[in-house]
Amino acid sequence: MTGRKIVHIDMDAFYASVEQRDDPALRGRPVVVAWRGNRSVVCAASYEARRFGVRSAMAAMTAERLCPQAIFVPPDFPRYRTVSRQTREIFRRYTDLIEPLSLDEAYLDVTENKASLPTATKVAQAIRRAIRDELNLTASAGVAPNKFLAKIASDWRKPNGLFVIQPGEVDAFLPPLPVERLPGVGKVTAQRLANLGVRTVGDVRALELAVLENQFGRHGLRLHELAFGIDKNAVVPDRPTKSISAEDTFERDLALEDTEDAIRRLAEKVWAASRKETRVGRTVVLKLKTSEFRNLTRSLTPPEPPCSCEQLTAIALALRERVHLGPTQRFRLIGVGLGNFRDPAIDQPEPDLFPQET
Repeated sequence: MTGRKIVHIDMDAFYASVEQRDDPALRGRPVVVAWRGNRSVVCAASYEARRFGVRSAMAAMTAERLCPQAIFVPPDFPRYRTVSRQTREIFRRYTDLIEPLSLDEAYLDVTENKASLPTATKVAQAIRRAIRDELNLTASAGVAPNKFLAKIASDWRKPNGLFVIQPGEVDAFLPPLPVERLPGVGKVTAQRLANLGVRTVGDVRALELAVLENQFGRHGLRLHELAFGIDKNAVVPDRPTKSISAEDTFERDLALEDTEDAIRRLAEKVWAASRKETRVGRTVVLKLKTSEFRNLTRSLTPPEPPCSCEQLTAIALALRERVHLGPTQRFRLIGVGLGNFRDPAIDQPEPDLFPQET
């Protein structure tokens, strides 16, 4: 263990909770923060809506089908950013080592805290109390010796909970957990581990490191360390997002004119991810890879940053028109990105990130 004291703060159903706080008529009701429409996705769902299976990043039409009585509220991101800044001001009373992950969560290194509180648990309690009393919102917190464990802990007693993992408790806490609780273990990696007979963190511990490295390369070492509760990553304050992107490799190569559905789907993913940032992305990037593995990028920095998923999608589709390789050309991959993130107060236009057409 590193000897650090890390707190992970995660606001509960943040966007939906802000809406319920500011409109008493929404309290206790299933609230879905999303625009209505065939291509809209859920930005957030209140816990009342989550009981019906509604989740963020879900298609809005699916959410409406799961919870017909849901109240749809269009997102108000400037207001959410304001509340996020207010939470950061509370954090700064206790430490300057703050690493925001999004508008609604952050890591805090409180190995030494400004308030001279005796324990990290006391710091977490004070922060949660201030958020409740001053912002009329709730937050869950995890306290642990490192970032990996603190993030697991903050989810342990959600919503409005606090969970502490002491250094001496790690060896009892981790082994029974499903392997999917380890960062980087999605469906594909989980299945590959299952093929090795690995279903719990304890099973990962039992594997030889050489086996993990043989199967997963450098990520095998990371899995080994996490299974033993080892995470040497420090809290890095104010690490700004440079870009957000999503890409898709097609099962069969497509003509350019057949890529619209993929562009729309990828733009939705990028837009949903960008809404968690305090800063605003200004440059839209379209990436393509030809069937001959030639990479192309087209980008545009409009005078005003995209203010909706529809605008982002429209720009990405317009960038497609700047690709002139002939009607017989086929493409194996396409990606959509949003870059050049800046503070919303800075509105001067920037030049293209990738002016060359390569």
